[in-house]
Amino acid sequence: MKKRIAKAAVLTSAALTGMLLWSQTAEAYIDPSVATYVIQAVAGIIIAAGAVIGIYWRKARKKINKTLGVDENRNKEVESDDIITKTETKENTEK
Repeated sequence: MKKRIAKAAVLTSAALTGMLLWSQTAEAYIDPSVATYVIQAVAGIIIAAGAVIGIYWRKARKKINKTLGVDENRNKEVESDDIITKTETKENTEK
């Protein structure tokens, strides 16, 4: 395994050295709109990675809490789902 890693490192460094030694400059124009596309692509990648990390973080935390027997909703207050309408209010005031 170590020999494979060493061989890959030698090949990578040789390739990079070759690219640097025999590179040519390009007389090219980069349109300003390309920068906008790059910014959008990078932002999209960051947002997608954050969503994936958030989903798996929540799943892992839920699994750990279940394993340890921790109840996340232990100290939370629960409100009732009662809906009071005007007619119910009038009936209550008349009594």
